[in-house]
Amino acid sequence: MEDTVVLYPSQGHLSSMLELGKLILKQRPSVSVTFVMSNPSTELVSANPFITFIPLPEVSLPAPITSFLDLVASFFEIPKLNNPDLHQTLSSLSSSSNIKALIIDFFCSPAFEFLSSRLDIPIYYFNSSGACGLSMFLYTPTLDKNTTESLKDLDILVEVPGAPRVPSKDIPPVLCDRSHRVYQYFVDTGKQMFKSAGVVVNTFEALEPNACKAIQERKCFPNGPLPPIFCVGPLAMTGESRKENECLTWLDSQPSRSVLYLCFGSMGVFSSSQLKEMAIGLEKSGVRFLWAVRAPKEDGQDKARKTGSIAPEPCLESIFPEGFLDRTKDRGFMVKSWAPQLAILNHGSVGGFVTHCGWKSILEAVCAGVPMLGWPLYAEQKMNSVFLVEEMKVGLAVKLEDEDDFVSAAELEERVTELMNSKKGEALRERVKAVREAAVVAKSEGGSAYVAMEGLVASFR
Repeated sequence: MEDTVVLYPSQGHLSSMLELGKLILKQRPSVSVTFVMSNPSTELVSANPFITFIPLPEVSLPAPITSFLDLVASFFEIPKLNNPDLHQTLSSLSSSSNIKALIIDFFCSPAFEFLSSRLDIPIYYFNSSGACGLSMFLYTPTLDKNTTESLKDLDILVEVPGAPRVPSKDIPPVLCDRSHRVYQYFVDTGKQMFKSAGVVVNTFEALEPNACKAIQERKCFPNGPLPPIFCVGPLAMTGESRKENECLTWLDSQPSRSVLYLCFGSMGVFSSSQLKEMAIGLEKSGVRFLWAVRAPKEDGQDKARKTGSIAPEPCLESIFPEGFLDRTKDRGFMVKSWAPQLAILNHGSVGGFVTHCGWKSILEAVCAGVPMLGWPLYAEQKMNSVFLVEEMKVGLAVKLEDEDDFVSAAELEERVTELMNSKKGEALRERVKAVREAAVVAKSEGGSAYVAMEGLVASFR
């Protein structure tokens, strides 16, 4: 029978798991790769002819999603509802293929316990974030054991092996409220990871040396066994072919490393007042900028972020201060909603990136050699911003004010100027250039990520 490795992704982490699947095929051409997932699109299937896709039936959640914590909880609950169909799919596949391993996304953890007692298949976890984030999640059961209070009710610095100390207010909300069911999902997943055949991490040792060392030395869970950790990243950093796009044409006419790129992810939204403040700060800074803008919260974007629905396109004239677009037309370019981020970051005119600190965006900037200004918005992004500045040392961070995390025009102007036109910014540029080169070395033959990938494939039974 044909040997195959099965990958079970969540929708949000599909792109990086696809890159992992391609690496497995490259490392072991004799093994086939199969993705089991809900609703693989026709475009996805046709774009990846060397990968087999097996669809799972659609499932419906019994309760409505009314908050961000509910949304994240659903990421665990949908795979749980899919468990019987997943089990049937894998059992059927086993009759025609020798399943060497099953690699499940972090959010697909409900499959681990369900399948472990029913199928004799080694199960690995895929952690789409970095080593610092993994260290936090592996240490979560210990934090849970050491306190009975919710972190949202405390004002402390949370200490995790290998990671910078993180203020409790910057810990991901899913880990801060013990009364919400999603908290227990994360604690349980942290425990399950230790029982797995291994954990695959989308990072490389030179980017997060302290966290990688702490994990390998078992400091995150000193009293228990630790499965092999495979730091095979950076994943999904292969670039994209340049297609005609007005913003790229505009970048072609700008001086080298002079443009600041602003983008806050697919769910990053701001209030109208914050967007106006950002415009004022950018205008006063005098820097050239390329800004991917989304409609403000008041126009339905915040609801879209919480529920996953489609949001409206922004009307730029109504968002910004009167005359802003006209006054900045010679040094600014606005993109409504989607922007070709990889092509932008790898363009020679881009010298800085204001980011929401999603892990995928951080890795894309690192691999493009672009220093960052962290402006975290939700989920684990505030924690990532701390790691970005203190562990990876490839960026700065804006100062968030009051409960709404407002950033003043003066603060943005100062941080942008510091990133783009100061000695500190130049030092960051040199630092991120060195890290970019380290990423290339890590993925080259004999590099840390290459060796980790060899070890992962060799561990498949």
